[in-house]
Amino acid sequence: MGNHSTVTTFLLWGFSSFPELHNLLFVVILLSHVTILLANASIMVAIKLNHNLHTPMYFFLFALSFSETCTTMVILPRMLVDLLSESKAISLPECATQMFFFFGLAANNCFIMAAMSYDRYTAIHSPLHYHIFMTPKVCSQLVIASCVVGFLCSLSITFTIFNLSFCDSKTIQHFFCDISPLVHLACDYTAHHAMIIFMVSAFVLVGSFVLIMISYAFIVFLVVKMPSVQGRHKAFSTCSSHLTVVSMHYGFACFVYLIPKNSDSFREDMLMAVTYTVLTPLLNPIVYSLRNKEMQTALRKVLSSINKMLPCLAIKKPEHLRTTIEH
Repeated sequence: MGNHSTVTTFLLWGFSSFPELHNLLFVVILLSHVTILLANASIMVAIKLNHNLHTPMYFFLFALSFSETCTTMVILPRMLVDLLSESKAISLPECATQMFFFFGLAANNCFIMAAMSYDRYTAIHSPLHYHIFMTPKVCSQLVIASCVVGFLCSLSITFTIFNLSFCDSKTIQHFFCDISPLVHLACDYTAHHAMIIFMVSAFVLVGSFVLIMISYAFIVFLVVKMPSVQGRHKAFSTCSSHLTVVSMHYGFACFVYLIPKNSDSFREDMLMAVTYTVLTPLLNPIVYSLRNKEMQTALRKVLSSINKMLPCLAIKKPEHLRTTIEH
């Protein structure tokens, strides 16, 4: 942290402009948060317990579900507390920690989705050698590399921002420590800092998106050459869930982090931020569940096992009580 910073505490403005909606927002976000946790936990348990899902595709889905769960844990609990609290103060180290973990996990999600697209390309291009190329070791290395690169990118952004001088207003026009609201509070924010942040953001978003598009360009080329209509349909169906999630994730993220902003657009950014911190993590497990028959079967088995494990709710009446009732 910069030694010259005069601000040690920030105020998260969040939804303070709409005090009459705080209770409603709290209920909606709480229900969304619980649903996200339960949905992702169900997917992870289903993949873990069902041996038919012990394949590279579901290994990456497990990693993505875990990463998205952690991402929401960084933002939503604090948002819920602030909705019911009068004091919305957040210390400088807490703000930096929140930013580091949020962007590290968000970047990790991007690179995992890129790895998933490569996995789909390998499965379609070399089905006979698929398990030779995509071994458990290779899958683990791709997930670890996604995590390491993601957090290194996040570290560079966090270090750049929190080495600035915050000497003006200490009110962050957002519900978490995001980039644009923070840099507009800095006194010594220059084009050099802006270039670093833009380059790192572009590397994460555009870089991973280009890798995904290259994989799908090759996939389309391969699928079009397939003689069987059924084969083409099966190949596209295995990619549809991933493409849907990619479209939602990158659409919202690129709008917020790659388009230049000014202080007048913070409200729009905040509303857009709700989509990728609440709505997108909520829809992702639903998309993967509804559009994937194997996942649906696995989830039904998990729910069936849970029902069998539940204790019997029927309470047997004592023998003497039954006799009394009969008489």
